[in-house]
Amino acid sequence: MRFRLLISVVLLTLAGLGACSSAAPTSTLGPKPTTPVRTATPQPASDEEAIRQLILLEGQGVVAQDITGLMGLWAEDAVVTDAKHTPDDTTDDARWQGRDAIRERYVVLVFPGNPSAAGATDLAITIEGNAATATSTTVIGGEVSPGGDRWTLAKRDGRWWITGLTYNLEPR
Repeated sequence: MRFRLLISVVLLTLAGLGACSSAAPTSTLGPKPTTPVRTATPQPASDEEAIRQLILLEGQGVVAQDITGLMGLWAEDAVVTDAKHTPDDTTDDARWQGRDAIRERYVVLVFPGNPSAAGATDLAITIEGNAATATSTTVIGGEVSPGGDRWTLAKRDGRWWITGLTYNLEPR
C-alpha cells in the first residue's frame, strides 16, 4: 500500500513539473505549411523534345549511377545491343533483353567505369506515330564514337519509353 502511495506521489509531482515547464519555442519563420508547395513539372512542348529529354536523362543517370532513375526510362521489353563495331554482322552482338538484364548491364559493365560524363550529341530523331528512332554520337568521358548509337522509342500510355539501344555501331 505504501509503495502505491509513493508511486502516486512521484507521478503527480512529475506531472506538475511538466505543466510548469516553459512553452515550446515558437518559430520566427512563420507557421509550418500544411501542404507542400510544389512547382509544376515542365512538360515537353513536343514529342521530339520529350525524346531528347529521355536520352539526356539516360546519360545523366549513368554519371549519377542512379539505377532507379535509369530503370524508369526503359520499357519492360527493351533491348540493349552491343554491335561490337561490326554493324553489318549481328552474329557477334551482345544483347540484354528486358529491364532485369539491362539493370545488370548498368551495374556490372557501365557503373564500374565511373564515367564523369555520358551523353548523346548530334541527335537526329525520326518520329512515325508512336514510334521513334534516334541516332547519335556517343560521348562517355573522353571517348567519342561518331554515329555510335541507335535508339528506339515508343509512346505508350501517354509517355515515351526507351525500347532499344544499339551501341558501338561505328566500324573499326
